[in-house]
Amino acid sequence: MNININIKVYLHSKGTKFLQSGNLQILSSDFKKDPDWTAAIAAYEWIQQIKINFAASEDFRIDQVIYNEDIDITELVKNDKPIV
Repeated sequence: MNININIKVYLHSKGTKFLQSGNLQILSSDFKKDPDWTAAIAAYEWIQQIKINFAASEDFRIDQVIYNEDIDITELVKNDKPIV
């Protein structure tokens, strides 16, 4: 069974800061075990798609990643770079 989480990613590319937000489906069983890590994996995969879709520049960076309005997982996404 899947659940939806709301993700907001604040990114920087081509000298400009921008926000992408959306709902991502994740497995509820994974989310119950480790919500932040599960959200970070989903966010990381989504950011990789954003990079491809927007032809991100060399200065691309992740400034902040938040899910469900106020849970900051920026460091998990930036430093640990979840690998699936």
